Amino acid sequence: MTTLAMTVSDSLTITRRNLIKVKRVPDLLVFATLSPIMFVLLFRYVFGSAIPVPGGLSYAEFLLPGIFAQTVIFGSTITGASLAEDLQKGLIDRFRSLPMAPSAVLIGRTVSDLLLNVITIAVMMITGFAVGWRIHTSIGEAVLGVLLLLTFAYAMSWVMALVGLIVRTPEVVNNASFIVIFPITFIANTFVPIDNFPSVLKTFAEWNPVSAVVQGARELFGNVVPGAPAPNGWALQKPVLYVFIWVAVFLAIFVPLAVRTYRRSAGR
Repeated sequence: MTTLAMTVSDSLTITRRNLIKVKRVPDLLVFATLSPIMFVLLFRYVFGSAIPVPGGLSYAEFLLPGIFAQTVIFGSTITGASLAEDLQKGLIDRFRSLPMAPSAVLIGRTVSDLLLNVITIAVMMITGFAVGWRIHTSIGEAVLGVLLLLTFAYAMSWVMALVGLIVRTPEVVNNASFIVIFPITFIANTFVPIDNFPSVLKTFAEWNPVSAVVQGARELFGNVVPGAPAPNGWALQKPVLYVFIWVAVFLAIFVPLAVRTYRRSAGR
């Protein structure tokens, strides 16, 4: 019988195992941080001069919360690819032969990827300060902004965990997740204001949870124009609440689905 203490202990063991892998293969962390840095520099200096931001807000301050959101969402694909790789190499079958909680592999995987996202955000913040991004709110609000990003990323990791268990090959996981994540991060307020979007895309962007993550982060970091009119749509007027609703829905649906699929996949 699996107890809570056993699940926690086993999950911490798997988390430690995943982090040790990153230590031994530092390329994983290097390329995970180089990509967002490249996006920051490209959009800040190549596209920034051509993208007007209403209200006189600097493009760097408009951009960075969007880059944060895009990066942690793309980072969730590591969860699916890593699980698919472990399945492909037979490591999951070895885990099954041990007296451990079935959910520990998934919890350990998602928690370790969450910790990697913490490092990635820290690197991006340093890069952001170098290109002109600043935080204009209190420390508490800034911390809440980071937690908002990480919480949504953690929920997305469970979605990708299910994808990785179903697809079972890292290459296909990366291709499949790119097809979905790329459009939802670009049809949003991530890099440009959505006011000039075509009506259908604008409606989608207003209710896109990625837009709410970005809007919530901008407000909590103080990267909005003081006194500017409230955005259209309830989702962008209450972005933090809207994001946490999505997080609750994702976790309620995909955690049990992923655990059940893991038991079936590992038994094949």
